[in-house]
Amino acid sequence: MAQVQLRDVVKRYGPMVAVNHLSLTINDGEFVALVGPSGCGKTTTLNLVAGLIEHSDGDIVIGGRVVNDLDPKDRDIAMVFQNYALYPNKTVFDNLAFPLRMRKMPGAEIEAKVRSAANVLSIEPLLQRRPRELSGGQQQRVALGRALVRNPRVFLMDEPLSNLDAKLRVQMRSELKRFHLEQRATVIYVTHDQMEAVTMADRMAVMNGGDLQQYDTPARVFDAPANTFVAGFVGSPAMNLLPARVSMQGTDVVLLGADGWNCTLSAGNGRKALASGSDEIVLGARHGAIRLLQEETPNTVHGRVYTVEPTGDITYVHVHVGAALLVVSVPPEVQVAPDDPVWLRFEQDKLHLFDGRTQQALSLH
Repeated sequence: MAQVQLRDVVKRYGPMVAVNHLSLTINDGEFVALVGPSGCGKTTTLNLVAGLIEHSDGDIVIGGRVVNDLDPKDRDIAMVFQNYALYPNKTVFDNLAFPLRMRKMPGAEIEAKVRSAANVLSIEPLLQRRPRELSGGQQQRVALGRALVRNPRVFLMDEPLSNLDAKLRVQMRSELKRFHLEQRATVIYVTHDQMEAVTMADRMAVMNGGDLQQYDTPARVFDAPANTFVAGFVGSPAMNLLPARVSMQGTDVVLLGADGWNCTLSAGNGRKALASGSDEIVLGARHGAIRLLQEETPNTVHGRVYTVEPTGDITYVHVHVGAALLVVSVPPEVQVAPDDPVWLRFEQDKLHLFDGRTQQALSLH
């Protein structure tokens, strides 16, 4: 396997910049997910690494070698696509063997490599079937096996699970993660589903509009989002974001909402808000960091229930606070109904504060 580096990589299509000065290092044996909404540049980045499209500027380095001018076949990478790209008229064995036959490997070596890959992916009983006789999950394993037999330095995966149903997608997430651990493979994985990135990746690169927003472990991206875009994209439900203005009331630092709500900040959060030098703040709170109360108490924000979503072990309550709609999680035994008045208390040690102008996370450092 190999380390992959993108050094200030740019891809332009005329005046449009699809990838904007992207710098990333994917370590040897690391599973990195490129995640973001449609059109953010993640698939373009993968195609640049593969050599399927030509980059406009910067360097792409695989295993210590600059591969800018190398054809895809000379980069020693293997791709797994969304649509599997299997040959419908060939058996599973022949699909797996095809890239090896193109390299004119001896028959005995091809047989050994195919059966080894089939054993790793538990598809040995399927070797004589054709793709139309396989389920979606089995076809995805075959596509992965075809990449595996080549023993590439890097695996590139472009939304390989998006064609599967929800249950099978969860199962294949687990299998891909196990595959990565057993093979110690270097994997670059593109997905629009942030749950896939969070559950499988060692690190995730969150992209938007061709720009890298944050590159860190899933836990860090979730716990310490770099800006409001990352905060609103990573997590399900997304983080609640409330614009406010900073005000001093005596010795207290208070956030004032345009709709009349106010929230007194703790000493630590108050120092952070004041240190920003901006009077415009965005208050961020995940659904579990807000306590829903059915009676008014000090330092709570008044709201009104919009909808209630029971999910079994947890209930999501959508609450209107002025024009904003917040999502709060409560135990299933809490009974509320649409249009009920409620009061929300923010857990101060779990709040996130962002600069209202730059949208960047606030920090005392």
